Amino acid sequence: MRKLVRRGRSGLDRAVFAAARAWPLSLVALGALLIAVVLLPTAAGIAAAVLVLVPGGVLLTTHLRGVRGRWAGHDFSPAETPFPHTEIGVPAAYPDARYVPLAGRGTALLSDEIDHAVRERRFAVRLDERPYRPAPRLRATAPHLPALRSAENPLFNGPVVGLRTDPLPGTGDAEVRLHRARYFDFQCTNELCGLRIADRESGAVFDPHRELLTDAAGRLRPLDTGELADVVGISTLAFTTDGLLVIVGDGDPSGSGSLEPRDLLTADGAPRGELGEVLRTGMERELREETGLARGSVAGTELTGFARWMERGAKPEFFGITRLSVSSASLHRDEVSFLEVDLATLSRELRTGSPLLDAPSLPQPIREHGSLPLLLAVRAAALR
Repeated sequence: MRKLVRRGRSGLDRAVFAAARAWPLSLVALGALLIAVVLLPTAAGIAAAVLVLVPGGVLLTTHLRGVRGRWAGHDFSPAETPFPHTEIGVPAAYPDARYVPLAGRGTALLSDEIDHAVRERRFAVRLDERPYRPAPRLRATAPHLPALRSAENPLFNGPVVGLRTDPLPGTGDAEVRLHRARYFDFQCTNELCGLRIADRESGAVFDPHRELLTDAAGRLRPLDTGELADVVGISTLAFTTDGLLVIVGDGDPSGSGSLEPRDLLTADGAPRGELGEVLRTGMERELREETGLARGSVAGTELTGFARWMERGAKPEFFGITRLSVSSASLHRDEVSFLEVDLATLSRELRTGSPLLDAPSLPQPIREHGSLPLLLAVRAAALR
């Protein structure tokens, strides 16, 4: 029953999402319905029907051509090649940045100096008044994305928050811009970069990495010049009082997900003014949702780092470490497991040049099954 409810809700979200982007059709249908109920079959009703349906039909035709013309002749399939990190330069504004490919997991853009800024610099928050809206050519991909039609993993068009400012190092306080978005906006923009998009007739391939992510100089676009939703990913590693790392599922961080609008507000509805506070709130919310922890079981969270996940449209990812006030004995649940991680030894190995996946002290379950957010969160925690 729960699966049926989830699939039904996912289907409703997709229908509403599609209807909102085909509003001329909805307008024509509503107008015809009102005319049929109120006026037909009078002469006035016939005249009104003509006045509504003729311009509405013209508008609908124009709209549908624009929506379907851009992508209707393309095939969408999962990309078989990794992000071309040797061909696309890092943003010029990112100090000492580098791509780090992790075999089988993905590619991250990392900067130790940006990690330090995330930990130490204060970034004030400014929320854009207008919600994010994808460009028409990106909205047109919605009917074609396989992920939106997944029966095995239903998706929901929930509210999320995107980032439009890079958290760069500097002196003094700085400001970052956030914007409200919906999860399907992320699917129609960032997630294109994980797909192979080929023209059915010519076989020509649309390269989202270069079309959507790269500037005129051949470098990755910084967030402040991007056009994608760039939804903020948040992941934290929770450690129990007996020193064990909490792992969720087969290889995910203790708490991991997306920043949401509710994370921007305090308990009494006042806006939070600082990015670190917003991120810690979101991380602890995700942690409680995924582990069933009570609010009082969380002793505090510290930010540890930042990355951009290249296979997902270079979306921003923030990492943290959370201290719990409970032991592992009180957290035994089917979806939760525990690991010993020697962060001090791992830090020494990484600082002396060992690649993360080759570091001897990295626990074998994380090496074999850890997701990209888990691996990056462990790295950031060790190097903090």
